[in-house]
Amino acid sequence: MKKIIHTPLAPAPIGPYSQAVLAGNTLYVSGQIALNPESGQIIDSTLELETKQVMSNLQAVLEAAEMNFSHVVKTSIFLSDMSYFAQVNEIYGQYFTGDYPARETVAVKTLPKNVNVEISVIAVKA
Repeated sequence: MKKIIHTPLAPAPIGPYSQAVLAGNTLYVSGQIALNPESGQIIDSTLELETKQVMSNLQAVLEAAEMNFSHVVKTSIFLSDMSYFAQVNEIYGQYFTGDYPARETVAVKTLPKNVNVEISVIAVKA
């Protein structure tokens, strides 16, 4: 049994997918980019602001499922350039406190809307 999770506090999907799907007690959150849900604009004036918008979008989807970053067990980070790793990692780390989730970080040739960062998460509520 699955439940589609949607919140207006995160960007609407830009394709045929859901913001998140709750299957049992596991939440699968689609990759989030730095799209401001209110203005529809990409926030990319700095890598820091871009990463913070991505994390804010993830937080909104988690909260819509009555979860938070402490429930995250796995993250996938996609970067347009691996040289961004340290800066993105520093900001990303501010959203977690101990018991960090499993993670991979990869550089890819191109991301949606030519952003620099996309992050997806899997969260579990006990």
